[in-house]
Amino acid sequence: MSALPRGSTVRRDAGLYGYERALRRHGIEPVAGVDEAGRGACAGPLVAGAAILPAGRAGIVPGLADSKLLTEKARERCYDQVVRRALSWSVVVVSHEECDRLGMHVANVEALRRAVALLDVPPAYVLTDGFPVDGLGVPGLAVWKGDRVAACIAAASVLAKVTRDRIMRDLDAAWPAYDFKTHKGYITDVHTAALTEHGPSPVHRMRFVNVRRAAGLEPSDDVQNGREPVPGPGVGRVAGEESG
Repeated sequence: MSALPRGSTVRRDAGLYGYERALRRHGIEPVAGVDEAGRGACAGPLVAGAAILPAGRAGIVPGLADSKLLTEKARERCYDQVVRRALSWSVVVVSHEECDRLGMHVANVEALRRAVALLDVPPAYVLTDGFPVDGLGVPGLAVWKGDRVAACIAAASVLAKVTRDRIMRDLDAAWPAYDFKTHKGYITDVHTAALTEHGPSPVHRMRFVNVRRAAGLEPSDDVQNGREPVPGPGVGRVAGEESG
């Protein structure tokens, strides 16, 4: 991943649109943001979003912020505004089966790449949240807490989280015993109790130790709750931290 162009700086008080403005001052546009939702969940899909917001007032999304800091109703309003205002946007859904097959880190990176590739306006630069993503085909920058400081990443975060929350509400209708509509597949006391009582559903991720434990495939005191299992030969291991 690249750094910002030489001589370009973003002040701490530059606001949510500071990164895009700094890049445009150097003739670099359009700028895409990309983010995911559901990496740390032990059930349901991983979802990635990408967004390119236009310059000027047209690209100012009322109420936009990190999706995790918004209420459900506020996220839905921002989602509608992002879809209406964006020059281009995309959403990618990676199934729980593919998450199990690839491992969460690989699945996460692949989802972000796919989201950028699906944009029908090719970006000149990509901002990612927290860690660099190779293979995007254009320069980019990993921004610490990017969904809180860069508008295009915040927009992508909203796209991903709203899409995933809708999916989890649908999954709740199919498997109501797990209360997916409330915790969205993340590890909570209610979710843990449901896993203990009912075992894993068909949409749980079997790489996570708490899921494997509920299925009787791991000793109950083997490792910390909510992490993927210690792998066998040739199997990757990624901790299941929550992100989005």
